[in-house]
Amino acid sequence: MVVKIKFARPTGKHPVVMLALLVAGSAIALCAIVGFSIFGYYYYAYRSIVDQRLSQPIFVDTAKIYAAPREVRPGQKISIQLIASELREAGYTTDGAAQPSPLGTYSQGVQQITVRPGPQSYHAPDPAVIHVSGGEVDSIVDARGQPLESYELEPLLITGLSAGADRIKRRLITYNELPPNLVHAVVAIEDRRFFEHSGVDYYRILGALRNDLTPGHRWTEGGSTLTMQLARGFFLSPQRRIKRKIIEIAITFQLEHRFTKQQIFQMYANEINLGQRGSFSIDGFGEAAEAYFGKDVRQLDLSECALLAGMIQSPSRLNPFRHPERALERRAMVLDAMVETGAITKAQAETAKQELLHLVPGSVDAGEAPYFVDLVRDQLVQKLGDRDFNREGLRIYTSLDPDLQRIGTNAVDSSQHMIDELVDKVHARDRKLGKPYIYPQVALVALNPHTGQVLALVGGRSYGASQLNHAVAERPTGSTFKPFVYAAAFDTAVEGVMLSGQTKLFSPLTMLSDAQTTYGAGTPYEYTPRNFEGEYYGEITARYALMRSDNNATISLASMVGFDQVAALGRDAGIVNARGTPSVAIGSYDATPLEVAGAYTVFANGGVHLEPWMLASVRTPTGDIIDDYSPVSRNVLDPRVAFLTTSMMEDVLRGQGTGAGVRNMGFSAPAAGKTGTDHDAWFAGFTSNLICIVWVGNDDYTPLDPENRGRIQGAHAAAPIWATFMKEATALPQYSDTKDFTPPDGVQVESIDKVTNLLSDAACPDEYEAAFLNGTAPTDTCDHQGEHRNIFQRILGLGSKSGN
Repeated sequence: MVVKIKFARPTGKHPVVMLALLVAGSAIALCAIVGFSIFGYYYYAYRSIVDQRLSQPIFVDTAKIYAAPREVRPGQKISIQLIASELREAGYTTDGAAQPSPLGTYSQGVQQITVRPGPQSYHAPDPAVIHVSGGEVDSIVDARGQPLESYELEPLLITGLSAGADRIKRRLITYNELPPNLVHAVVAIEDRRFFEHSGVDYYRILGALRNDLTPGHRWTEGGSTLTMQLARGFFLSPQRRIKRKIIEIAITFQLEHRFTKQQIFQMYANEINLGQRGSFSIDGFGEAAEAYFGKDVRQLDLSECALLAGMIQSPSRLNPFRHPERALERRAMVLDAMVETGAITKAQAETAKQELLHLVPGSVDAGEAPYFVDLVRDQLVQKLGDRDFNREGLRIYTSLDPDLQRIGTNAVDSSQHMIDELVDKVHARDRKLGKPYIYPQVALVALNPHTGQVLALVGGRSYGASQLNHAVAERPTGSTFKPFVYAAAFDTAVEGVMLSGQTKLFSPLTMLSDAQTTYGAGTPYEYTPRNFEGEYYGEITARYALMRSDNNATISLASMVGFDQVAALGRDAGIVNARGTPSVAIGSYDATPLEVAGAYTVFANGGVHLEPWMLASVRTPTGDIIDDYSPVSRNVLDPRVAFLTTSMMEDVLRGQGTGAGVRNMGFSAPAAGKTGTDHDAWFAGFTSNLICIVWVGNDDYTPLDPENRGRIQGAHAAAPIWATFMKEATALPQYSDTKDFTPPDGVQVESIDKVTNLLSDAACPDEYEAAFLNGTAPTDTCDHQGEHRNIFQRILGLGSKSGN
């Protein structure tokens, strides 16, 4: 029997295969459903968060702090290029620009520049033409051709008022203010399909996932579009997790649905972090353009646009100040990417690659005056109450001179090592034993003596390290107060009153007792002052006593004037804590460096005291005036008294004066000043157009020299900072025209013989000049002292007693 077996032809796939395909399809479908469900959950869950975030202003506008306007005067050394540069920095555009700035426009010629303030300018919209020849201003005329004595340029923006808790600096810009090259650069290097995709670039994400899943590359490859970066920056933490990526994409779709591509790019341009400046974060291209290039963002050229776009990847690692080689390499990469996208030609890229890094030097302390800005904020609260200055976007116009602020900060920075070396020497024993000690703080204040405006203010060694503002911290004034004792004595002479024990009105030649004296003997307030170096000269002239900063002679003079009268003068000048005790004469009562600067206006400003001020005007974002502020002044001294005291303070900077060292440091302009040494070190001095006060001291109120051996004095620690600052300040065009102090009517300046303290003549040529109230100068000449001088002495200018 034959059994035939017939095999059936397969009519379909094997059941196992079918089952596998079914399971796979079901799994894929299930994953898709789960994925879409998860995505949908996060999409709707975060919609309310996005709604809430977008219901408020995306960026809180900041009140803007402006510097004082630069004054241009005929005869001033300045170039057309510098004026044009400052106008551009202030936000002006050239005449005929496609989008004229509401602040103003200008047109530049070879030897003239025409300035046209706009409707939002700080100044009235009155055009002016500035003519310059040979680097010097020839003339300034208004629109009618009438000559002007001076013209103020638009104030420069210093910074935004509020950095918030996160210490962020941001200057808001619109999409239309962005240079096209900056948009092209960012898109080329960060998201080439930005204007084409709907928020997510799937091809880029797949490529990123492939690399991220490769060992050694986990979650390091960037697949984010600009919109995704924006979503992450606004709403999410920086942690790298899959959940966060899903949420990020969900928010991205919402942003793309709500905003145009231009609006998204504008938000991105204001939000992106581009580094750190001092203790502040630089956020947005508007702030970065100013921080790195000192420019308005609209003025960036191709190479600068490429540099900023390149920094987005890693702002710290690509910081052009710290890592210029890396920054240049990254800039070249961005330029090549722009060529690939067709944004620029190969020739344009190669030209831009040859550009040097034209960075603006400076730091947050120098450029943005943080201690100054803190005081402005405090004054705003005092004057306008607790209102939201930032949300209103107010314009705050101040007294600050950016050039002087930069010089002041640099003077402090460059001198710190010198002060620290002095401290190390004083504490050499502690250092050897490993005992801790502290380095002192520094403050510097500069004023215009004729307006009271605070031109520069440095409140400490480093704002990032300490925000305590030492410029407004009270400290004993030390010998910087002594000029007020001599001014009070001159006041008695003006009134025709002789001091106790004197037979003549007070003058620089009045003899004072330098003997050590006890005041209030037998009382709880017994006080026996000593001279700083422990030396006593007996009888010395008032001029020499101030020049050498003699303690006992100055207290002796104060006792003759009356301690209460001396203290009252100090209070009138702004040293409000002064009290009528013997120690008031040598500055035992506290004042702030800012108050001392204000007090010295009575000498530099002909007897008129000016309250130091920082706030000039508060205006709306469109330039409408909310409030203007005027300086507060009062007459304190007779102009003759102010000049007579100033004349003696000029001697402090000469010869044997305690401040003469500033002349050895290269400072040569006519000036007057006074050293100060107590717990702390001071130097207070001024020219005809600038006051500067420098203070150096310890935060814990301990003396700079614990053993009081004179190793750290005002002449050693504070005077070098003052000299550095004033030397550079007087080289600036606006402060270079320093003049000799001019005696007012009723004052005579005479040449005095150093030996006899009588009028000098040919027989005694060793002389000095001194100023006298009319009728108080010597009347005899040195060669009339026959009873003291023989023929040989007269010929050689010798005498029998010292001319102290």
